[in-house]
Amino acid sequence: MTDTKAWDTYSQQKPERHPTNAAGETTWFNWTQYPDHGPGAEVLGIGPGAAVLDLGCGKGGNLAHCATLGARAVGIDVSLAQLRAAEARWADIDGMVLRRGDAVQLLADTAEDFDAVYSVFGALWFTDPDELLPVIRKRLRPGGVLAFSQRPPIEGCYGCQASYINRSEDEDPLVVKRWDYEPERWMEILADHGFTAASARVLPAPPGRRKVGTLLVRARG
Repeated sequence: MTDTKAWDTYSQQKPERHPTNAAGETTWFNWTQYPDHGPGAEVLGIGPGAAVLDLGCGKGGNLAHCATLGARAVGIDVSLAQLRAAEARWADIDGMVLRRGDAVQLLADTAEDFDAVYSVFGALWFTDPDELLPVIRKRLRPGGVLAFSQRPPIEGCYGCQASYINRSEDEDPLVVKRWDYEPERWMEILADHGFTAASARVLPAPPGRRKVGTLLVRARG
């Protein structure tokens, strides 16, 4: 089960999304850890009437943008603090549905199907893919898109790894698990679970001092 306390703590550290992006838009989609960088919602191939699921929606910025495109935008997160922040920030956006809980369990319990499922530094990074991918595929409509982004793996550090979420100076950090694989290995894992047309690439960091790119993976159900 996902550590709720860890993600509530993380929500306090994560900065708020700016009121607008560089183009002056009030909602936008961002796959990377850098503002105004990389592709947008076109990766999902959605339009009005689509059903979209965000696994680990956090404060809801990407989800809100999907809703403005006319989609039914459903977001899952274990952190009540994150969901409350999403409700407060995007109260005027129609079409958003927020649910609290573990991604695997909620997907296993729902009868709703989706045209696109995505995760931006979210549940697909922090859940065993052998548990999560089967329930995603079950709820993804034929030909639907699964897409997710996360940091690329450190060379030689693959599979289940430990991530630390820092707290105050007099408290030990909280520990969560993440799953890191090379792009080619993600493509193999997706194929093993019945997904097709899998692709995986590392988006370079924008010009500047920071050099770590973003791994972006996409497949069809």
